[in-house]
Amino acid sequence: MKTDIQIAQEAQMAHIRDVAKTAGIEEEELEFYGKYKAKLSEELWNRVKEEPDGKLVLVTAINPTPAGEGKTTITVGLGQAMTKLGKKAMIALREPSLGPCFGIKGGAAGGGYSQVVPMEDLNLHFTGDFHAITSANNLLAALLDNHIQQGNALQIDSRQVVWKRCLDMNDRNLRNIVVGLGSKMDGMVREDHFVITVASEIMAILCLAEDLNDLRTRLGKIIVAYNFAGEPVTADDLKATGAMTALLKDAIMPNLIQTLEHTPALVHGGPFANIAHGCNSVRATRMALKLSDITITEAGFGADLGAEKFFDIKCRKAGLHPDAVVLVATVRALKYNGGVAKADLGEENLEALKKGIVNLEKHIENIQKYGVPVVVTLNSFVTDTEAENEYIRRFCEEKGCEFALARVWEKGGEGGEELALKVLDTLEKKESNFHTLYEDDLSLEEKIETISKEIYGARGVIYEPAAKKQLAKIAELGFSNLPVCMAKNQYSLSDDAKKLGRPTDFDIHIREVYVSAGAGFVVVLTGAVMTMPGLPKVPAANGIDVAEDGTITGLF
Repeated sequence: MKTDIQIAQEAQMAHIRDVAKTAGIEEEELEFYGKYKAKLSEELWNRVKEEPDGKLVLVTAINPTPAGEGKTTITVGLGQAMTKLGKKAMIALREPSLGPCFGIKGGAAGGGYSQVVPMEDLNLHFTGDFHAITSANNLLAALLDNHIQQGNALQIDSRQVVWKRCLDMNDRNLRNIVVGLGSKMDGMVREDHFVITVASEIMAILCLAEDLNDLRTRLGKIIVAYNFAGEPVTADDLKATGAMTALLKDAIMPNLIQTLEHTPALVHGGPFANIAHGCNSVRATRMALKLSDITITEAGFGADLGAEKFFDIKCRKAGLHPDAVVLVATVRALKYNGGVAKADLGEENLEALKKGIVNLEKHIENIQKYGVPVVVTLNSFVTDTEAENEYIRRFCEEKGCEFALARVWEKGGEGGEELALKVLDTLEKKESNFHTLYEDDLSLEEKIETISKEIYGARGVIYEPAAKKQLAKIAELGFSNLPVCMAKNQYSLSDDAKKLGRPTDFDIHIREVYVSAGAGFVVVLTGAVMTMPGLPKVPAANGIDVAEDGTITGLF
């Protein structure tokens, strides 16, 4: 059986100008990055921005398990299936982070015969967007420390520096560090921290900004520290905004690539969904809506994280109105939630399936709370049995949502036609009455409690003393009207990764809260979630290499 990277490397890619032409994009509206990648220009947006929007379909999933779910594979396969059915479809995805590529999760190009290509470029440096974000983040950090060193006119309290450096790599040793060691000329000695680039506020800002001017305005609002009087110090105060914007002027433009079947794909931005808001850029999604009849996008990890943030942050901020949701599950993952060991997931086990399907049930209920029609799809494996598939089909239909099998890993667009037809039927017959989960004027505590109880199913919320003080400070600064971005582990509906299925009688533990004033939301850290991941005992990097002819091997 061929690996994903073998399939991708054997693909006959079309020149990106020809892919663009199928979407109505002229060659002069592209900025080329070789033959198979391009950025979409501001001139294109100015030409199409008054066009009517197509339909918006979100692909989300149950909580991830070691058994695999294949959300991106389904997203790509559904887009290919729509194209095969004669629909003008476009996919809008996030860019992969280098950290997971070299860690344990792997890349984010899809899988099998439902991938976006060039796969190696996408999973590695791509068009340099993440490097630009890393540079802008660390420029701000350097200017901050330089200001303190050069006399500290803003009276910054070095004990209250909140801006962190970043790196697009899993490196636990950088979570907590000391900078400024050495002589007096080497800076002020203080504790510092790193986050992974996809958790940087600049990543969130890039993905939520409407245009270059909005990007500049948001960057200027970033709170980097507090002065001795307890007042916030911003990037504007440090006069850092212009230079940061200059580093990001190309990164803000959406990237165009293609699927294995040449369906256009916009891949832009990539905030993590467990520690950030987990959606591709607003600019890419809006562009796709103008250029296609059906835009298929995805949100990170399970629906408790990705879909909630897509609805309550991205759609709220950008005025988007999703028309349908595809909820991805697998028989194997549901049995894993029912207590089956990974090694035994290939065996039929209806009892375990009945125990584990409560995870799917909760995600269906959650999406229905937003008023959006739901189609459940099973990413099919050869070990799945007819009895297992039929049990899940009946369960979904009893819950008031459509159901379809997807064989897109094996068959590409052809394997997604059953799902595509169900989605098209849903778009035609069921109206979306989308609304957010909570109103802006609720207190931050009420917003946190609403998400914890309504989406996670928690009994209550417990705050660390430090988190209570931080919430009070944020309210005092006037940020209570912002939505909240919950940072939580992705493996469980609770904040304990070991509680699978549909846990009950648990509390959500809030340990830290801070405001991302430029992005426009308040980040709430729960449980033991980390903003700088670590590498596993055997990193994926150990299996990646380059052959003598330059062919990359081992990426997945």
